[in-house]
Amino acid sequence: MRCRAKKGNGAEVDMSPLIDMVFILLIFFMVSTTFVKDMKLDIDRPAASSAQKASTKAIRVYIDKAGDVYVDNQPVQIWVLQGKLRDLLRATTEKSLLVVTDEGIKASRLIEVVDQCRLAGAKDVGVSTVNEAGM
Repeated sequence: MRCRAKKGNGAEVDMSPLIDMVFILLIFFMVSTTFVKDMKLDIDRPAASSAQKASTKAIRVYIDKAGDVYVDNQPVQIWVLQGKLRDLLRATTEKSLLVVTDEGIKASRLIEVVDQCRLAGAKDVGVSTVNEAGM
């Protein structure tokens, strides 16, 4: 009763590292797609002849055509805006805010939002225009 060794090619390809790499790439692409932060508001910004480039580090507050206010892609009521901005300004060294608004928004709504931004502790509050380069 002798054990005979099987005679064969001996050239086998181990598929487990390939399968592991495919799963790692799949997980990487699934996780990386959640990092894309896109504001899906349709805003027609007003034009200004004295427009300057805004800082890319500025916190952005959006006002859409209906007058709704958004911070961090979340709708915010005007009475909560000051507290939310105060928390965001504590986390950053640059105390600047940029209000991105639609062209047809009422001036009273814009002034109300800018006032809440200043009361939150922002040192520099700007209003975005068409020529503003940070957008």
